[in-house]
Amino acid sequence: MEVLKIATAGSVDDGKSTLIGRILYDTKSLTTDKLEAIEKTSKQRGYDYLDFSLATDGLVAEREQGITIDVAHIYFSTAKKSYIIADTPGHVEYTRNMVTGASTSQASIILIDARKGVIEQTNRHFFINNLLRIKDVVVAINKMDLVDYSEEVYNKIKADFESLMSKREYQDQKITFIPVSALKGDNVVNKSEKMPWYSGEALLEHLEKLDKADIFNVGTPRFPVQYVVRPKTEDFHDFRGYAGKVYGGNLSVGDDVVVLPSQTKSKIKDIYFYDEKYETASRRSSVTITLEDDINVSRGDMIVKENDLPTIEKQFTANVCWMDSKQLTPGAKYVVQHGINKVLAKVDVIHHKINPDYSGIEENVSGLGMNDIAQVSFRLNKPIFYDKFKNHRTNGSFIIIDSQSNSTVGAGFIQ
Repeated sequence: MEVLKIATAGSVDDGKSTLIGRILYDTKSLTTDKLEAIEKTSKQRGYDYLDFSLATDGLVAEREQGITIDVAHIYFSTAKKSYIIADTPGHVEYTRNMVTGASTSQASIILIDARKGVIEQTNRHFFINNLLRIKDVVVAINKMDLVDYSEEVYNKIKADFESLMSKREYQDQKITFIPVSALKGDNVVNKSEKMPWYSGEALLEHLEKLDKADIFNVGTPRFPVQYVVRPKTEDFHDFRGYAGKVYGGNLSVGDDVVVLPSQTKSKIKDIYFYDEKYETASRRSSVTITLEDDINVSRGDMIVKENDLPTIEKQFTANVCWMDSKQLTPGAKYVVQHGINKVLAKVDVIHHKINPDYSGIEENVSGLGMNDIAQVSFRLNKPIFYDKFKNHRTNGSFIIIDSQSNSTVGAGFIQ
């Protein structure tokens, strides 16, 4: 079954957790004990309704304050799709959480409180979705029940958001506006009768109909080798296969390929999934590939089509989201993990800091603090094989690791 990963974003008290809880409730995805706990806690607090945010806010501090602090991943399925929802916090100080939650998502839901409209945080949420090249964005205008389901309020917010869209760099996004009430369930799973002026789909209906060809950034295939398979049994004494996951496109038997970094050429002989053979390995499939020629291939190498080589360089420039309390400064050394390869890296230049509220850039920056986003150039101790992030989300992204603490301190997207 197709799996769709969705990131959510919204300001404090916009109702992200309530929206997700409502989806779980209306799709009957909540376990009996979870539902009983929600009913019990809602009654203890004196609510005359079920507080669906309790279904996702797992930390004690989240439940006490009624806010989202950490990224929660929620799993549920319908007859058509399986879903993973990344419930990310909306506070400015948790920008890094929004980036990590959205970095692997194919679609996104941005919530706007109908009473407040488009605010500064909305700019930040849309900027991050644009930065990360998320193709399908739903703008859910929530709490319509608190504005009497007003079409005029909806149209005003929609117009304000559309003016924000004119500032974006990535123009291939599909933006869908849906008026909802997460608390009451209007236009979440089922169409609402209280907004007859809205002719579009309910939120879940829209997500169910998303075509993966429209939401995935399909590009050239990349096959990082994670493991060299040598059974050395009597039946497979000479077998030499290369296990990994296909990213960005399809690989087929007979394709002319190049192994990087050696740039040795060969052809794909067989494609295995367990003990079955296939003619084609589709994107995101984990397979074992054999080549017609007995050449040297090791873990960390990459198999690509002969006419679709990535860039092979010891330097690159990237947009970086900094996640550590210790500043990133020019000259600092880190470990860059690109795919399964780790290389030593030195910060060459911080070109400028990017204000994620679309207010422009800041030049002459001496360092990056936590949650800052900036364009940074790196020099590496050995070449990596990469694509620009806009062309290949997987092969164009990386994380930055502090070699002393072994902590992940940043995420980057190659320009």
